[in-house]
Amino acid sequence: MSNSKMFNALKIFKGRNNVNFLSRLHNRSYAAAATSQVHTKCKLVNGVYVVTLDSPNVKVNSLNVAVMDEVRNIINEVESNPAIEAAVFISGKPGCFIAGADITMLESCKTKEEVVSLSKNGHDIFKKIETSRKPYVAAIQGSCLGGGLETALACKYRIAVKDAKTGFGLPEVMLGLLPGGGGTQRMPKLTSIPTTLDLALTGKTVKADKAKKLGIVDLLVSPLGPGLEPPESNTMKYLENVAISVAKDIASGNIKVDRSKKGLVNKVTAAAMQWDFVKNFIFNKAKEQVMKASRGLYPAPLKILEVVRIGVDKGPVAGYEAEAQAFGELAMTPQSKGLIGLFRGQTECKKNRFGKSQVEVKNIGVLGAGLMGAGIVQVSIDKGYKVVMKDATNAGLYRGVGQIQNGLINAVKRKRISALEKDKYLSNLLPTLEYSNFKDIDCVIEAVFEDINIKHKVIKEIEAVVPKHCIIATNTSAIPITKIAAGSSRPEKVIGMHYFSPVDKMQLLEIIRHPGTSEDTAAAAVAVGLKQGKVVITVGDGPGFYTTRILSTMLSEAVRLLQEGVDPKDLDNMTKQFGFPVGAATLADEVGIDVGSHIAVDLAKAFGDRISGGDLNIMQDLVKAGFMGRKSGKGIFVYEKGTKNRDVNPEAIQILKDKYSLEPRGASTVEDQQLRMVSRFVNEAVLSLEEKILHSPLEGDVGAVFGLGFPPFTGGPFRWVDQFGADKLVKKMEEYHGLYGAPFKPAQTLVDMARDTSKKFYKN
Repeated sequence: MSNSKMFNALKIFKGRNNVNFLSRLHNRSYAAAATSQVHTKCKLVNGVYVVTLDSPNVKVNSLNVAVMDEVRNIINEVESNPAIEAAVFISGKPGCFIAGADITMLESCKTKEEVVSLSKNGHDIFKKIETSRKPYVAAIQGSCLGGGLETALACKYRIAVKDAKTGFGLPEVMLGLLPGGGGTQRMPKLTSIPTTLDLALTGKTVKADKAKKLGIVDLLVSPLGPGLEPPESNTMKYLENVAISVAKDIASGNIKVDRSKKGLVNKVTAAAMQWDFVKNFIFNKAKEQVMKASRGLYPAPLKILEVVRIGVDKGPVAGYEAEAQAFGELAMTPQSKGLIGLFRGQTECKKNRFGKSQVEVKNIGVLGAGLMGAGIVQVSIDKGYKVVMKDATNAGLYRGVGQIQNGLINAVKRKRISALEKDKYLSNLLPTLEYSNFKDIDCVIEAVFEDINIKHKVIKEIEAVVPKHCIIATNTSAIPITKIAAGSSRPEKVIGMHYFSPVDKMQLLEIIRHPGTSEDTAAAAVAVGLKQGKVVITVGDGPGFYTTRILSTMLSEAVRLLQEGVDPKDLDNMTKQFGFPVGAATLADEVGIDVGSHIAVDLAKAFGDRISGGDLNIMQDLVKAGFMGRKSGKGIFVYEKGTKNRDVNPEAIQILKDKYSLEPRGASTVEDQQLRMVSRFVNEAVLSLEEKILHSPLEGDVGAVFGLGFPPFTGGPFRWVDQFGADKLVKKMEEYHGLYGAPFKPAQTLVDMARDTSKKFYKN
């Protein structure tokens, strides 16, 4: 039993901007409520009752009250009908068995008791399936997640299609919940405690072949190719026939289901679990890692550990009761409500609110083969776009192609794609030094240096070659799009597409419309971003747009705190204690102190004292000294190859002490220092909404979490205000305003909400 397998658990809380956690959340397929129509179709085939799950008007099957009532009636029919020997659950949707519980059903519950009742109802239904004298077989094609996996676990036997779409997981932790349909109790018995903790604490999905090795799946079937019908339909019929045959053989006794542990390792593991000191070691070590990674800010992982342990130690009756109670408790927590709200927002941002564009983008041109340009190419070629990547030099072009190749090679190593798929994606790329290859391009994304003159120059060069319908997108983090569009002969086609680095990992895409951008251009740009797999927000034009602007205020206050003598490591710690994945000092180094310095000057010109805090000259002096952050090896910290340990850069601190040291004026407790940074971040987000830079609080929350790492469990800055209380926030900001001036003047919206506490950004 390796620790790496046992305690893989808390990756969801680690990584740059919570990448692992958010990517799983982004790719998850929970469902909204379906109508009160029939969700199942039943037929009797050779004594086997085939139940086809096919909720109408939705892309995925989910479990809600109506579905569970139908399942209960089906169980009664199976038990009472002597003609039925066995039953099969199969989906009518090839890409989805059951995606999980219906979130709308959970959101409608107002009390813990209502949620506990839902859980216990599920327990009762699944127990009837599990203990039935007639065997149930789950025939799985597509997503089998959460309540879907719990349905399958209750069955006597599980058959799965070995394809790219079929996956198994318990993702409830990503909504601040735990498996509430028996998953914490059946999974340890079927597999092992380490496997259960690995799946339940990470929310990850495992493919069918891996699920077979873990003991979740009993039999794999290979997908079929095309015939008289499409491959998915042929595979579904084949899967159904195999499931019927297996169900009949189990019922007749021709197949004996043996759940005893096989292999020496599994037998030794099972035997070791009888000893309390072994269990204590596993659970204590898991808890230690949970606390280290989550800082105790997420209650769900701790509850998962508690409930699994109760079931292991005290048996199923106590285990199921603990699971139901914990499910109800977690559903009422602000963390769960925040994560569910974030999921709702992310779902909305998968839609194109501008409709369908008249420009169908098939061919993309990317100008600039640097880190950003190559990243944009990678997320385009693997989604089916034909891409021409241009750079000014052969060396730049080779570097960019190398980055793309390495990215795809890593994807092959991690088994995300096959070697054949890698070669197919690379065939979509044409590297070039010539603009002539842009003649058939539908959308150009320029990723050249952040200089208005250079951008004007390349736009003129682009427009001399590309067709009239071509969208011209600029990847910039701060230069107003209106200024860039001033250098275009077709400004209605110009739009901002602000990607985040690294592009292949960061999910957010901030699209910026200037006043002259046409609706059709916006629709086309959003469509490209969605196809690239991005979570897309569309904002108005202005200095720093939305994300750069709000982040700059927090970093400005962080610099002020450094001037007041706060140690950079303490600054990082207080930022992470609030829930940010990266500390403020480290983030400044990651962004690049030279980049931050450049942006800060522009924002100071635009917003004056409101954007102030730390002295702008500090960053300029650090840049002059060669301290530009991680990329230069030194910034606020010193970076050495081969080690993750970073010491504070004493030369940078000396610059601060010699020229810029300040005495705190007050509000100097750790809690106040933390809130000084957070309140400025949140206040600027609200001002962005007031100034119509933001379309809605929802997009503001999604942008802050997916782009900047605002703590996911809060749901974003706007949901955080609703939870924290605008009255409480305004009171603190007014205190800070008295001490530190203009940066802490609260937005009028917050003042109004403080006066009338019934006002919220979200009704729920």
